[in-house]
Amino acid sequence: MNKDSNPNLSPSFESLEVKPVAIVHTDFPEKFGIPRQADIIKDLKGTIVLTPGYQKPGVFHGLSQYSHLWLIWGFTLSKPGWSPTVRPPRLGGNVRMGVFATRSPFRPNPLGLSAVRIEEIDEDNYSIRIRGVDLVDGTPVYDIKPYIPYSDSIPDAEEGMAALPRPRLTVEIPDILKEKIPTDVLSTLTLILAQDPRPAYQQDESRIYGLKYAGMNVRFTVSADQVLHVVSIDFY
Repeated sequence: MNKDSNPNLSPSFESLEVKPVAIVHTDFPEKFGIPRQADIIKDLKGTIVLTPGYQKPGVFHGLSQYSHLWLIWGFTLSKPGWSPTVRPPRLGGNVRMGVFATRSPFRPNPLGLSAVRIEEIDEDNYSIRIRGVDLVDGTPVYDIKPYIPYSDSIPDAEEGMAALPRPRLTVEIPDILKEKIPTDVLSTLTLILAQDPRPAYQQDESRIYGLKYAGMNVRFTVSADQVLHVVSIDFY
């Protein structure tokens, strides 16, 4: 038995092997700008596509009875390894908290949890259209479970440091740049920018940030009066 073994665990759970059951496709090619929690921006769309090994008839049977899903997924863009304490961006990156008191990706098992809304179930193509996503394109999903309100929602739960949102920004996009943005994307992009995608410890007014979303590279600055100014938009 190695030094990390737990005699109280069944041997089959000492090193549980899990494989992705699905992949999520979104308009975020990188993690910068993704909402810090699911459902913050309710109209952010994504599509869950089952991996070939799980594309079996009947796999979605009964799922249409529910409005939301829990997704258990993997942090694929984070460096490997973990630390017992981390510096949450919400606290400016200067305060250390225990890893289990945060949702940091630097965890013993780099798994995330998101509750998303079901938009449409496509049983023929083994896919689910969802809203309220907080995931980068290509994120592997290790399990899908229905969200059950009476047990999964606890209205009087304490929110801890997560109850300290950063101030929302006022977003200014020049008309000449607005014309470049597809009409069905403009309102969602504005909400993403208003959430302030910058790390909490970066407050340099002269710095130009770049956010990739929906095929666009949106560059912006943020002034001391908490106004986000979009300075350019390019397509990739």
